[in-house]
Amino acid sequence: MKQMIAGIAAATIITSVVATPVQAAASADPVKVLKSQFAAGKGVKFTDVATLVEFAGNRSFLKRTGSFQFGRAGIVASDVSAKLTTDETSEIPATLPWILNRPERTIRIGTTSYYTGGPWAPPKGKSWIKHPHGMNAGFSGWYGQLVNVAEPATLKALITKGKRTGRTYTGTISFGALEKISPWLRNTSLTGLSTDDKAAVLRFRLTLGSDQLPQRLVTVYPGRTHVSAAVGEDRQLSVETRYTGWGGRVTIKTPPASEVEKMGTREPTIRGGGRG
Repeated sequence: MKQMIAGIAAATIITSVVATPVQAAASADPVKVLKSQFAAGKGVKFTDVATLVEFAGNRSFLKRTGSFQFGRAGIVASDVSAKLTTDETSEIPATLPWILNRPERTIRIGTTSYYTGGPWAPPKGKSWIKHPHGMNAGFSGWYGQLVNVAEPATLKALITKGKRTGRTYTGTISFGALEKISPWLRNTSLTGLSTDDKAAVLRFRLTLGSDQLPQRLVTVYPGRTHVSAAVGEDRQLSVETRYTGWGGRVTIKTPPASEVEKMGTREPTIRGGGRG
């Protein structure tokens, strides 16, 4: 009997020791966990898919893959590639077929952006266009994920406003509120958000992994105010983003100088002013 009691006691102690890290992770502050990832040369990768949602059905039209490189204070560089995923161009935002007549890629280091593909047309012998204060994800960025949960302030806002169920937070927030705290959103468009954009409210569903880091984010935007006034009343834009490889090695470099042309007069123009 004494041996049995001793065995049960030992098993209880072992179970408690094993359970402690799990319990600690579950109770950790996600914002503090995110900040703990900030180290030179580290980062995270992501993939997102944009879909038009309407009564007649859903149509996915844009896929992006990318990565964020961190420094001690947060994001210091990004690399985003985007391409159309549908041939039915009559059912997607009107400017996108021209913007993404070929896949677009944007490298942003600090405040400087380098563009290639898409509508960008560098002179012969060059592959990239350089802009000292450009968009963080090219023209296609306006239709991708505008909510960047790799930013501590943005992550905190969603967690604060969201209703928690397990590791998932659901809620709403306006673009105007996000613009005030998110450098990513402010640099998605050359022209900034319009009054209608700022007033628009998006719905979000954020799921954290067992490590308390963002794993999946789904946002739903009003189509009429966000995409175009010409988009029907029944349409919304939904973007699903998945994050992988937190804390892995990420190195984003500027393109070779010999392949880069400064923006100058080569900036493409789109009706609506610099939006993706």
